[in-house]
Amino acid sequence: MKDIETREDIVLLVDTFYQKINEHAALGYIFNSVAKIDWAAHLPKMYSFWASILLGEQSYSGNPMLKHLALSAKTKLSANKFKEWLRLFKSTVYELFEGEKADMAVVRAENIARLMLFKIEAKHE
Repeated sequence: MKDIETREDIVLLVDTFYQKINEHAALGYIFNSVAKIDWAAHLPKMYSFWASILLGEQSYSGNPMLKHLALSAKTKLSANKFKEWLRLFKSTVYELFEGEKADMAVVRAENIARLMLFKIEAKHE
């Protein structure tokens, strides 16, 4: 296996991951029924998000924290849901890639999830 090196690698990672999310009983409904994600618009944003983090592209703009805080007002985004999101993300990364960037993707996802959960829980206290 190779490491994450190109935007095409990012597209493969993101598409494979969100296919798993869509099929997941506990997570798919959040994206499809609650958030009502427009996948044609969302996936390119996720490509840019991860390409900015992992490849140094400056292609992403947005505030994912605000989106997740707003979503948490519609449905409970629990620690267990974040844990399951991370499990799926990590397994997808390591099914497809190995190396420094793959490890960085997992660490960054863990940090992002931890911060989002902290802010969501603080908002709802």
